[in-house]
Amino acid sequence: MAMGKKHKDGKKNKSKKKDQTAYTLADLSPALTQAARSMRTVLSRSLLESGLYAGQDGVILSLAETDGMTAGGLAQKLGVKAPTMTRTIGRMEAQGFLERKPDAEDARLTKVYLTELGRGSVKAIEMAASACDRTATLDFSEKEIRNLVRLLKAIDNNLQAEAVPFEEPDEI
Repeated sequence: MAMGKKHKDGKKNKSKKKDQTAYTLADLSPALTQAARSMRTVLSRSLLESGLYAGQDGVILSLAETDGMTAGGLAQKLGVKAPTMTRTIGRMEAQGFLERKPDAEDARLTKVYLTELGRGSVKAIEMAASACDRTATLDFSEKEIRNLVRLLKAIDNNLQAEAVPFEEPDEI
């Protein structure tokens, strides 16, 4: 197997050349959407080994941070609709990751808690996310990673400021 030749300064020639394409603002949405899909796909594949499906990692990490949330609170935190969260909680409860219990102070409320299996999956989720992050940023410098995260957070803040709650009509 041939190794890359070294320059006089001892550094290897990089086989990867920087992309010289002249991108425009019109390239942003497709590139960002595709990168997010690819990242989600790689992460989902890693999580399947733990028995988790796409989106379930967010539920577990949210409950690991604040155990005993309502389904509505989880839905709001994760940016999904309540019926979607209710179905996800039901599935995760059947898988043994979560359990629902009536609230001790208000019996009308049901709260969601991690089980031992759910708590045990936090480390696997963190490891899978870390591996995905390393793969996604292969050959990036620390400075490039910091700039990328800063820019993505700025994009999210700009979009969140413009977001208008979307209400579906009851009947069409």
